[in-house]
Amino acid sequence: MKKVNQKHIYDPEPFFKKLMKNPEVRFLVGKQVEQFNLATAIRKARERAGLSQAGLARKIGTKQSAISRVESGVYPSIPSVAFLQKVAVACGAQLEISFEFRKAG
Repeated sequence: MKKVNQKHIYDPEPFFKKLMKNPEVRFLVGKQVEQFNLATAIRKARERAGLSQAGLARKIGTKQSAISRVESGVYPSIPSVAFLQKVAVACGAQLEISFEFRKAG
């Protein structure tokens, strides 16, 4: 068994800790996390309703590729409330939007 030289293993944690001290980076990371959470919620609603991406697209009047882009979480913009309402109705769900406050510190 070959020994692994521990000196050549890079630990990225200090780099990311330093990066996250930048408020702009924290904002952008938070925005991306929210977008992935929204994408996951849309996918879960669609799957719970037993719909394929193409089936959901037909129900809301769009293309399957649009659903795929939104569910990928890397779509350049956040879906509109009107789009989310269409998804909710098509999936037999109710759209709820709320604000969650986090403790500072």
